[in-house]
Amino acid sequence: MRKKMVMGNWKMNGRQSDIKQLLEELRANIPNEGAECVVFPPSVYIPLVSDQLQQSHIRWGAQNTYPKDNGAFTGEISALMLKDFGVTFALVGHSERRQIFKEDEKFVSEKFHHVKEHDIIPVLCVGETLQEREDGLTEQVLLGQLQAISDSSDNAFQQCVIAYEPVWAIGTGKTATPEQAQEIHAFIRSYIAEQSKETAEQISIVYGGSVNENNAELLFSMPDIDGGLVGGASLNARQFVEIVKCIN
Repeated sequence: MRKKMVMGNWKMNGRQSDIKQLLEELRANIPNEGAECVVFPPSVYIPLVSDQLQQSHIRWGAQNTYPKDNGAFTGEISALMLKDFGVTFALVGHSERRQIFKEDEKFVSEKFHHVKEHDIIPVLCVGETLQEREDGLTEQVLLGQLQAISDSSDNAFQQCVIAYEPVWAIGTGKTATPEQAQEIHAFIRSYIAEQSKETAEQISIVYGGSVNENNAELLFSMPDIDGGLVGGASLNARQFVEIVKCIN
């Protein structure tokens, strides 16, 4: 049975006092049963989050990592370092990494397989820009992003999560309709089924793109949408808890 998941990507937001209060409210209000909840703090706060959530059912992940165990890579963080602080998930291929930091498909694939080698679950982010959607290229773009992963390894999508994030909906307030998102999620699952039907049935595919407490219930009701990768709303405890309630 596929896991239901609600993930919070804090991006470059938060201060120590804010994070402590946010986590306190999440611990108190997110139920132990139901959807799996994961937060992705800025890397500098991973030790704090690890300490605060040790006795909690909420898990934590990393927003980024570098695909080497160690070396002269100033400013980067390895999967081995993340494991020292109990990190179990890592975002890979987020559109902001692709667009702002020019990470190409080859580099995204290296990161994806590197974190898997260290028993960290990659959350592969895929999605198209508004121009690509208007040009009818959505499926072509997604195929390129998925094939970059699958061409590097047999049954590459075992033990991972995929997040469909239409770039035009991230932080814009625009959201794909539940039907639009479902269509793409079904397309992604069908592609994975070509490699392994078992993996396609088990993999969690979550939706990201201005998910909030007002649209979450309809999105999560779609048969191939297994949860959400939440951006801005994950910084507000009340909103994030309400989103979790929608899937539970």
